[in-house]
Amino acid sequence: MRIKKHENLSEANISKVISLLEGEKPITKKEACGILNIAYNTTRLNKIITEHKETMDFRARRKSQNKGKGTNKQEIKSTVQMYLDGFNMSDIAKSLYRSPAFIKGIVERLGVPQKLSMTDYEGRRNAILPDQCVAEEFEPKEKVWAIRQNYPAIVDRELKPELAKERGFRVYLVCTVECTQDDLKDTYFPHLPWAGKQYCLASYEMGSLKHLQQYL
Repeated sequence: MRIKKHENLSEANISKVISLLEGEKPITKKEACGILNIAYNTTRLNKIITEHKETMDFRARRKSQNKGKGTNKQEIKSTVQMYLDGFNMSDIAKSLYRSPAFIKGIVERLGVPQKLSMTDYEGRRNAILPDQCVAEEFEPKEKVWAIRQNYPAIVDRELKPELAKERGFRVYLVCTVECTQDDLKDTYFPHLPWAGKQYCLASYEMGSLKHLQQYL
């Protein structure tokens, strides 16, 4: 189903419209189209509602089928990648037909660092790395998590290693991975595998992702 930018066809909004249409005092189909911000078209409205109900029914069936089943490797891989990309646990659970509690268990068990909303300044400032991510030294070309920048990053090199003992920590030059080749394909730099910014980070501002490497 093609969606125009101004249309509000989120699952929550469609569910709201269905509830209002099937309520004790149902709204009109014209009002339903208005809530969805679509042109008045009863045929399209019915199609949107039908597809939504089919999706909900299918998701419920798949979730029921997965109930009691253990985690498989593909589910773990998808959870790790989506969580690092910023998807919340509810969205990941929907895509895998699992419960949010199931996804939370994977994230906490593996020690996946959380990608927060870029506007959550307080959360980013106070973010804490999972124990599995804590490390004191990193290697060139190693993929890490830059906790304050809220992005994965690639280590370029250590800066002034001779001062590490005096400082009590090591400092590294890193480049964040803020967009991938898919994001760059329609820009002036489609040949780049990724792009980001350079930062000088203390080792305590970086998290190791070695324990997640098999899933990345």
